[in-house]
Amino acid sequence: MSASPIRVTVWGENVHEQRDASVKEIYPDGMHAAIAAGIRANLGDGAVVRTATLQEPQHGLTDEVLAETDVLTWWGHAAHGEVSDEVVDRVQQQVLSGMGLLVLHSAHFSKIFRKLMGTSCVLDWRSENDRELVWTVAPHHPIAAGIPSPIIIPAQEMYGEHFDIPQPDELIFISSFSGGEVFRSGCAYRRGHGRVFYFSPGDQEYPVYHHPDVLKVIANAVAWAAPTEPERRTPSVSRRPTGWYESGETLSTADPRLAQS
Repeated sequence: MSASPIRVTVWGENVHEQRDASVKEIYPDGMHAAIAAGIRANLGDGAVVRTATLQEPQHGLTDEVLAETDVLTWWGHAAHGEVSDEVVDRVQQQVLSGMGLLVLHSAHFSKIFRKLMGTSCVLDWRSENDRELVWTVAPHHPIAAGIPSPIIIPAQEMYGEHFDIPQPDELIFISSFSGGEVFRSGCAYRRGHGRVFYFSPGDQEYPVYHHPDVLKVIANAVAWAAPTEPERRTPSVSRRPTGWYESGETLSTADPRLAQS
């Protein structure tokens, strides 16, 4: 973790909490508030945490907010299509430039995660009162530090394979369910200069974001995803002199025309 506090923005769709009485009873201040409280409790003075929601102007993710965000967490489900493409592009650019991103539960189907993964990100699911066991498969990874194996989540929605994502750079957790299903529930990626972590536990109908081990994983992931460089860096785009490849000729690395790129 850097010497300065990690600047975290916890983004929540905040639809179920306003619309569904069952969800509001579990999360009266919203899931984003519960997630933010868990990060604060686990990281203490090591993090400065703010929240943002879909309903705010620009979904609370202005250029200024993102420039002051080291790690963004994202939970969405009922309103993926209402998220502005402009905001998604803005978030993607920040990730590529070094901002960390944590994608939670049904945000596997968010625009930003699918854009970064380049796949459909569809999965199998069963919305029942199931038990989830989250098994650590990379015990020495920083995100798994201090986490029991398995994490026992007594009530949760089932997510199962096949999960249409690219092969994770690091697979940290696998979940199993009472029906025999398994799921890659903790997947780490690097995109550009940024780190991305997908963590699946967290259906809105269950108090998963009150579970201390789940909140500890999220806090560990915040610390892991935080930029290691003081300034954002935009990934460079390799440019080649136009026209040379159209002739079918082969250029050596010493060709002066390549010095222009």
